[in-house]
Amino acid sequence: MTDGRPSYTPTSVADELIQRLQVMPKIELHVHLEGATDAATVWELARRHRVTLPAATLEEWQSLYTFRDFNHFIEIYLLAVSCMQTPDDFAFMTEQFLQRQAQHNIKYCEVFLSASYMLDKLPQDEIIAALLEGARRGEAASGTQLRFIPDFTRNLPESRQRVLDFALKGREHGIFIGLGMGGKEVGFPPELFVDVFAEARRQGLHVVAHAGETEGPSSVWGAIRSLQVERIGHGVRAIEDPLLVEHLRQTQIPLEVSPYSNYRLKVVPLDQLHPIRTFMDQGVSVTVNTDDPAMFSTDLTGEYILLARQGFTWDELWQLNVNALEASFLSPEAKAVYRAEWQAFAARVASTPLSIPDSA
Repeated sequence: MTDGRPSYTPTSVADELIQRLQVMPKIELHVHLEGATDAATVWELARRHRVTLPAATLEEWQSLYTFRDFNHFIEIYLLAVSCMQTPDDFAFMTEQFLQRQAQHNIKYCEVFLSASYMLDKLPQDEIIAALLEGARRGEAASGTQLRFIPDFTRNLPESRQRVLDFALKGREHGIFIGLGMGGKEVGFPPELFVDVFAEARRQGLHVVAHAGETEGPSSVWGAIRSLQVERIGHGVRAIEDPLLVEHLRQTQIPLEVSPYSNYRLKVVPLDQLHPIRTFMDQGVSVTVNTDDPAMFSTDLTGEYILLARQGFTWDELWQLNVNALEASFLSPEAKAVYRAEWQAFAARVASTPLSIPDSA
């Protein structure tokens, strides 16, 4: 299917369940600021900064968001990133992002920055100031909070130290909490980056890495054993190694799973149920995320509805949401506040039984 939606016959979902998922307080752990910026904004930034895109109209540019594969996605993603150039751009993108997150009742999110590319454009202090201003305005308008995780692009390995320095400087302002790694897995295994992850851990930063998306279980093993990450971005191809799945169950290292992303990039075939079901059934800690929502035509509510159409019950969907809270890098005190609020919400909805939808 050309829109990237699964081609199997979905399960009918009660209207009440959809409404419940819409109002459910949420946390998101794997979303990229750049990939959450809509095509119209990118188009306007391109015009403003005289960046030539391979499209004559906004509609043509939007049509390029139908991706052939992961490499095509990266090509379009980098074109979009090339349009994001000034402090005002990053402040506006952050403010806009928070307002959109709030539309789905996302209370808190941990947001990746493609820092390897940012740092080629502006001094660190200017970027940090812009992100702080955008976060301040966005949080005031929406009530949604965020923290950033700068990630370096593994296929630009020479950028890793600069990104670590950037993450440490941003932490001084209270807005950065960790170090991540993205980019092309093929040819750039985790073992190449032991040095920067060891230093990040020594400096007290949280550490995460994309792994097990376009590469198999060895990439996930490397992130765990060599980088000692606290969470895995994607990780869905861990399903190919039963010993790895069992290790994830035992250690409860969370996976940041993004179902629509996996379908749109053909990591998961369109005619198959998403492996998040198997992970959950086997006791692995899994969370639901959007990855690059503007580029994949998704949002966090829609991700949960997709899983509902694959047979997930309300209790299971709620547990996935709770998993995100527990896997977040919030302080124990902040988690306790959210936990109390969420328990009150769960108690309220429990008093309203869901109807059984007609068969599809």
